[in-house]
Amino acid sequence: MNQFIAKSARLGDSVNIGINCVIMDDVVIGDGCLIGNNVVIHPGSVIGDAVRIDDNTVIGKKPLSSPRSIFKVPDDLEPAHIGSYCQIGANVVIYCQCTIGKRNLIADLATVRENVTIGDLNIIGRNVAIENFVSIGSRNKFETNSYITAYSEVGDYCFVAPGVITSNDNYMGRDPERFKHFKGIIMQNGARIGANATILPGKELAGDACIAAGAVLTKDAPEEMILVGSPAKPFRTVPEAQLMKNNLDKQS
Repeated sequence: MNQFIAKSARLGDSVNIGINCVIMDDVVIGDGCLIGNNVVIHPGSVIGDAVRIDDNTVIGKKPLSSPRSIFKVPDDLEPAHIGSYCQIGANVVIYCQCTIGKRNLIADLATVRENVTIGDLNIIGRNVAIENFVSIGSRNKFETNSYITAYSEVGDYCFVAPGVITSNDNYMGRDPERFKHFKGIIMQNGARIGANATILPGKELAGDACIAAGAVLTKDAPEEMILVGSPAKPFRTVPEAQLMKNNLDKQS
């Protein structure tokens, strides 16, 4: 079988590795992992127990840097860490200096950039992009084609529907003043965003705030309020049955 496994790599018991895999120096893989075909795991990456990684996925990739990039890539980025019992789909790219907790599902074609922390039991859907310097809590759902911009913060039990777009540069790359104001979005616990909504830079969704499908959020969203339209405006309060406090026992 055509594989490259560095001599310094440490593999646990009952690890199944597919064809054409590359496992580089000082990688640690826990017990019972299933590694698909053509997977590349970069130096020093740490994989927990019983992790499934599907075909053509890359773990621990170093970021690229253009001469035009605002922030330069440091040379001392730490390896990626993947928690136990995670499931990582095909053609996923997880960069170095990511810390991903336990029992996360990261679906096919997703991208998780460097300097990202992710808690436990999240669902990161197909083709989701999570940019750098993002902090994500636990038990969130990010559905297909959603985009989480750099410098964002997401709490627990949040929901991001398909096609959601978030942003962090109000100056759209044209004014040096923008360097002082880069800021992603903030989603407090239980906040939700509907399909194809757009969240402008620095906007905060308070706990249990709900942004309707297709809305454009230009101001902070109040707690337990539904906002609709472009620009989004308060419509009514979130129904009692949908509040996070009344759904915690239904969350797996």
